[in-house]
Amino acid sequence: MNDSYFNQLEKIKILSRLKRVEGQIRGIQGMIIEERPCSDIMVQMTAVKSALNQVSKLILENHVNSRFNSSISSDDISQDMIAEIMELILKFMR
Repeated sequence: MNDSYFNQLEKIKILSRLKRVEGQIRGIQGMIIEERPCSDIMVQMTAVKSALNQVSKLILENHVNSRFNSSISSDDISQDMIAEIMELILKFMR
C-alpha cells in the first residue's frame, strides 16, 4: 500500500521547493569553491535548513490530513482538531 499520496498541486509545490533547495545547495558549493566568508556561507546554510523544514511541514501536513480524512469519519474529528494536532507536532519539530 502506498504510504503517502500527493495530489498534483501538492506534488508541484513540494518538488518546486526541493528544486529551490537544490539550487541553494549548488550555490553553497560555489561559495566554498570561491572561498567566500564563513558568515556568508552560514547564512545560506540557515536558509537551506529553513527551506527543508518547510518541505517537511508540507509533507507532514499532507500525510496527517490524508490519514485523518481517509480513516476517520467527519463526525469524529474536525479540521480544527487536525490543525491543533499539526500545530503541536510542528512546535516540537523546531
